[in-house]
Amino acid sequence: MGRGRVELKRIENKINRQVTFSKRRNGLLKKAYELSVLCDAEVALIIFSSRGKLYEFGSAGINKTLERYQRCCFNPQDNSIERETQEATKLKAKYESLQRTQRHLLGEDLGPLSVKELQNLEKQLEGALALARQRKTQIMIEQVEDLRKKERQLGDINKQLRIKLETEGQSFKAIQDLWNSAAAGAGNSNFSVHPSHDSPMNCDPEPALQIGYLNYLPSEGSSVPKNTVGETNFIQGWVL
Repeated sequence: MGRGRVELKRIENKINRQVTFSKRRNGLLKKAYELSVLCDAEVALIIFSSRGKLYEFGSAGINKTLERYQRCCFNPQDNSIERETQEATKLKAKYESLQRTQRHLLGEDLGPLSVKELQNLEKQLEGALALARQRKTQIMIEQVEDLRKKERQLGDINKQLRIKLETEGQSFKAIQDLWNSAAAGAGNSNFSVHPSHDSPMNCDPEPALQIGYLNYLPSEGSSVPKNTVGETNFIQGWVL
């Protein structure tokens, strides 16, 4: 069974109270120390026993922590300035560390480095080089796959165009052969003669249209004078 809930109240027994105080005090001091180490916190702990005995713990010193506490309570603006200054200092230190690491990776300022640090730097460079080569190989493989895909697409398009061109060529050739055969048939054919005539030259003449004055010769017993032609404006007619 689990431990029961302890009721928080003053321990009446003096001996039990002293024992509990010692255990809890040591646990509290331990927790304060762990908090300051693990979390990089500035911790100050002050304990007075029932007899007036002082127990204290300060990760940065009790007096320093108390002064900081007073500045925070009475000068909040100064506290914010101090925090900003600390953050700026941390950022500056981090920036300088990154610059130093970059110079080391470029092969500069290697004099102060020890053999172990140089070995670590060599391992970092080898790892970075392996990753760069792996990425380069991957990119080249992807580019080759893209080119192959484009090649297959262009091949399919070329095949479709070839089939279309062959189909159109066959159609054009069929039309051209038809035209050639029609032209040859027209060149070899003769004009046919009408079946009702033996020869084109033996056909009966068509009726002729007479234009103008018809030369009329009266008979011998006629009373019309012969010089009628000279009395008119019409010329002698002709036959078409």
